[in-house]
Amino acid sequence: MGRKGNTVKVKKRRRRPESQPRRAKKRVCHFCREGITQVDWKDVTLLRKYMSDRAKIRARRVTGNCPRHQRQVATAIKNAREMALLPYVSVK
Repeated sequence: MGRKGNTVKVKKRRRRPESQPRRAKKRVCHFCREGITQVDWKDVTLLRKYMSDRAKIRARRVTGNCPRHQRQVATAIKNAREMALLPYVSVK
């Protein structure tokens, strides 16, 4: 005893296939944006931003640095550690 024309059409949302993950926004290198050519090993506050809470150097994909500046940051952190400005390990 069903009536014709009484059905409600539901719009289906298009879903992204699980094989295609969401794309994160491309980060811009802080040093390129500010026009900094050399990373100074004595600038401890800046270098701490590029270290984890366990005193590990953060990866380039996490920080958004360009390859050249990421190498300079890593070298600057290592120099600051040698001069005892930054810790090698942070124990919790």
